[in-house]
Amino acid sequence: MAQSPELPEQPASPAWHPSTAIVHHPYQPPAGFEAVQPAVHKASTIFFPSMAAVRQRDWAFKSTYTYGLHGTPTSFTLEERLASLEGARYCLLAPSGLAAVSLVNLALLRQGDQVLLPDNVYGPNKELARQCLAEYGIDWACYDPLDAQDLQRKLTPRTRLVWLEAAGSVTMEFPDLLGLLQVCRAHGVTTALDNTWGAGLAFAPFALPGADGSTLGVDISVHALTKYPNGGGDVLMGSICTRDAQLLQTLKRRHMHLGLGVGMNDVESVLRGLPSMALRYAAQDRAARQLAQFLAQHPAVARVLHPALPSSPGHAHWRQICAPDAPPAPASDGQRAAAPIASEGAAAGIFSFEPAAHWSSQQIDAFCEALQLFRIGYSWGGPISLVMAYDLRNDRELSSSHARLASQRVIRLCIGLEHPDDLQADLAQALAACG
Repeated sequence: MAQSPELPEQPASPAWHPSTAIVHHPYQPPAGFEAVQPAVHKASTIFFPSMAAVRQRDWAFKSTYTYGLHGTPTSFTLEERLASLEGARYCLLAPSGLAAVSLVNLALLRQGDQVLLPDNVYGPNKELARQCLAEYGIDWACYDPLDAQDLQRKLTPRTRLVWLEAAGSVTMEFPDLLGLLQVCRAHGVTTALDNTWGAGLAFAPFALPGADGSTLGVDISVHALTKYPNGGGDVLMGSICTRDAQLLQTLKRRHMHLGLGVGMNDVESVLRGLPSMALRYAAQDRAARQLAQFLAQHPAVARVLHPALPSSPGHAHWRQICAPDAPPAPASDGQRAAAPIASEGAAAGIFSFEPAAHWSSQQIDAFCEALQLFRIGYSWGGPISLVMAYDLRNDRELSSSHARLASQRVIRLCIGLEHPDDLQADLAQALAACG
């Protein structure tokens, strides 16, 4: 029978048993296929062309493929895109954002070392230091992220790593990044930034604009890809980016020792989410600012914590980093946002507020449960808006952190892709029901 001219000639199959032929089938798909998304390559074993190739393999710098745990063309593509997004040279993937945080700590810290954390750091990072690192003989302490001099005072000859977070988890303080980086640079201390809030879009972590026209950058940027890069609320993944080849080797070695890997179906989901991330980030930013302004004027709300509000702690630092070309911020009374929320710059679609002083814990719970569009849950960056209440009385180490909050009880709102007017109406009815 004549072959169809549209199809390539079928290669002849060797005289193998069917069980062998189905595994070693010689068919190769025709070249020239291109599409919007890269192909999904799944593997545990990866074939080497020769024993010489085995001996020449480079585990750290991805010059070849070695084993599925260490990457396929699909994960290498995601790592390259994330490194480009953040302005880095190298990237490693981890099974979650917390796994990425843990990897940095376990790769860079040894017995007798000290790590410094901002007092408003992502809670599990502090718990890791308190419960895990302390067991390994690694000391830890917290510093005030709004006070570079406090960091200066906390540094010791044993300090090996300083964590940064912009903006802070739950209470949304935007740190004095430039001041903190200058202190760390002067003492030769490695810096790691949790950049999940900024997502590589609000600011460039490896090239922050200095007041004198110079730039400062972090050494490592960690990102929970679970949030904005994926955007669907259905994938757990993290990334670690750096420009430093020696840091990469140190991180990659521990990455291998811990057996960290990611599934290629999840990598595919993040790759699909990346092209729309900037649009989603901007839309959720706009919606969050509208809702923050609404709550700032509501009598049942004592204070709104959003970096773009002049009354929010660290607003001037946010303006310097995320809106450097914006005009000076108008004056604020430091409590209720008399000045409107800034329209310039970029911010994540997440913020918190302190309810009125007379609200009880039962009222806070009732408010969260009265919401119809906001669902109770952790994370952010997904399509569904989320709410979560926090009692910070035992969650902060420093008196300066407690002094910035009136009641130590905050409600965090993570804005999804619903219409902001519908979300505002939902907040209004829940406040009316509970306030």
